[in-house]
Amino acid sequence: MEEKIPAVMMRDITKRFGSVLANDKCWLNIYRGEVLALLGENGSGKTTLMNMLSGIYFPDEGTISIDGKEVTIADPSDALALGIGMIHQHFKLVDVFTAAQNIVLGLPGKLDLKEASRKIREICERYGFDVDPEQKVFDMSVSQKQTVEIVKVLYRGADILILDEPTAVLTPQETEKLFAVLRNMRDDGKAVVIITHKMHEVESISDRVAILRKGHFTGDMLTKDTNAQEMTNMMVGRPVELNIDRPEPEDSRPRIELKDVTVRDEEGLLKLDHVSFTAMSGEVLGIAGISGCGQKELLEAIAGLQPVEEGSISYIEDDGKHEELIGKDPLDIKKLGVALSFVPEDRLGMGLVGNMDLSDNMMLRSYRNGKGLFTNRKDPHHLAEMMVDFLEIVTPSVETPVRRLSGGNVQKVLVGREISNAPKVLLTAYATRGLDINSSYTIYDLINQQKQRGVAVIYVGEDLDVLLELCDRIVVLCGGKVSGIVDGRKTDKNEVGAMMTKLGGVSE
Repeated sequence: MEEKIPAVMMRDITKRFGSVLANDKCWLNIYRGEVLALLGENGSGKTTLMNMLSGIYFPDEGTISIDGKEVTIADPSDALALGIGMIHQHFKLVDVFTAAQNIVLGLPGKLDLKEASRKIREICERYGFDVDPEQKVFDMSVSQKQTVEIVKVLYRGADILILDEPTAVLTPQETEKLFAVLRNMRDDGKAVVIITHKMHEVESISDRVAILRKGHFTGDMLTKDTNAQEMTNMMVGRPVELNIDRPEPEDSRPRIELKDVTVRDEEGLLKLDHVSFTAMSGEVLGIAGISGCGQKELLEAIAGLQPVEEGSISYIEDDGKHEELIGKDPLDIKKLGVALSFVPEDRLGMGLVGNMDLSDNMMLRSYRNGKGLFTNRKDPHHLAEMMVDFLEIVTPSVETPVRRLSGGNVQKVLVGREISNAPKVLLTAYATRGLDINSSYTIYDLINQQKQRGVAVIYVGEDLDVLLELCDRIVVLCGGKVSGIVDGRKTDKNEVGAMMTKLGGVSE
């Protein structure tokens, strides 16, 4: 690369959180007119490093220079004044406000919404965004909300943009749309940093990659000069096998059968519309669909957590006997011997208690096994220690509250706890969302181990590449209906993507 002054130079950046060293003397250059992919395992310090650049954290040591001049970034307003804007995984929008109101919210001076809308449309036209300034946020898809967040920082003058896991909940079509916009921004001279765990996206969108490992900067290179295997090895510090195993199902038999299952949410909106399929023992059945197409309600209905308006859900014993699950509460289902393990979308909201430590979060699944007034604390503690070791969970100890762990490590705690229950049916929603590539492959191996034990695995995922590699069959949902059921070994991403957006892949 020719000699030029970086838009951002970070030198010897160090950040500690108590006894945890998140970043240790990190170096990073960010250039205008390029997309930089920032890679690393969970807990490697990627988001922390970018949070210091965007003013959310303040470094304990080191310097930051913008266009060759050393600066102090004490808060997000300092960062924005220097042209730095960060789009986080969790959006910070007011649902009842319009796109335009959210974009100008908090800006000083007299508000002129008409002029703001004109400027927003100008930005959208320039980069290829699709935003209606008058649309209310609660009416928007995840992709549209993300677009509003990006336009918000551009409106405020940012020309150095940081996107943290921007494609986590986007369809392949929405991802490609976002990437087209990012390329336009790069070609306009913006500096774009993207934090992602998806290697095919890194190869598709980035010009250069920078890699962190355990808080240390391990190097950067042009994307065209490297490959997924080399990048993964640099992140992990050792060779990692990048093939998802897919053993053939053995002695498969029907385990869960859904017939015409219809579900409405609390507002009365139809979320599942006469859904029918059978999940077999010893297979991984994938569920694909745009975010919010009924995946959550589907798993909750099977687990007894969601009322069903009509239809039936049967658990089928090895001898062929059917047991109706609808009308039973989750404990009744468990007493039947149907251990339906559930990894919810909202990790800390539904799955874990943030203020409790790892051992106590393990005990949430086993406290009923105690005698009288006493709970069994020994086994959950042992399980927590085993999981920290096996899943390489980064934590000071098993006594650490889970809210202090990085998002990926929280996910490992949750998935490990669910799988450790040795279920007959394993329901997983977004089991690897936010996990680094090494941890993700550990989870895929765990899922395949369950499959080979004869477990019926129902796997809801957003990464179509993974669904196509891991799953034996894939049920595709579109608007709460089954758009089709395909063989994971014979279909492709385009076919499944089309079925996610139109019933059967074609217009009705």
